[in-house]
Amino acid sequence: MSGVWFLPEIDYMRADRLFDVIQVLRSARKPVTAAQLAEELEVTVRTIYRDVATLQARRVPIEGAPGVGYVLRQGFDLPPLMFTVDEVEAITVGARLVQRLRDSELQQAAKRVLDKVTVVLPESLRSHVAAAPFYVSRGDAATPRGVDVAQVRSAIRDRRKMRISYVDEKSKRTRRTIWPLAMAYYVDVTLVGAWCELRKDFRNFRVERIAASRVLAQRFQDHNGQKLAEWLALPKDRPVTPL
Repeated sequence: MSGVWFLPEIDYMRADRLFDVIQVLRSARKPVTAAQLAEELEVTVRTIYRDVATLQARRVPIEGAPGVGYVLRQGFDLPPLMFTVDEVEAITVGARLVQRLRDSELQQAAKRVLDKVTVVLPESLRSHVAAAPFYVSRGDAATPRGVDVAQVRSAIRDRRKMRISYVDEKSKRTRRTIWPLAMAYYVDVTLVGAWCELRKDFRNFRVERIAASRVLAQRFQDHNGQKLAEWLALPKDRPVTPL
């Protein structure tokens, strides 16, 4: 079966449970009785009988009978866009958190994700996206002026070196060639984790202190992600931020 599978006339709590029934049957190697399903999902056996009947009426290929057990016919699979209400709310909150990153391309991408999710959701779940009662503050991160963070993300993906002009907290300016390895997003600051050719060591650069930047054609080597692994393994208390 294919397409998007929804139960628009059923409340979302029951829809979540019906989804769980299918998941249990999908992973089972032998027939599962109603009693076993009831214990797994913490409901009554009578509820399981009703849920199985509902699924069967909607052409989900569940075979079996009360007292014998149920199996899900091989070949049935749920489409990828089957969300529980918690998953919908997680997507909504996550998209709103992206607004704090001062990255216009990621912000637009997050909006497109919400638009796509909203289109395929049943009416009963759409309000959890359009009017979700979750509020995320703008955060304190400064808006970068001398660097396009979308270009930094692109350089990380393509493993291209960058030339930057960096101003520390004492207003001292240095020019550096870096190997951008990762982005680190905090409430009040966004960092570029990199290998710095000037210092021959790892450094974290605050994006709002990058006065100018340019992605170079030259690529850097990071065999099997070794440099990134070393950056991730740095002690949390090590001062690797140029001040």
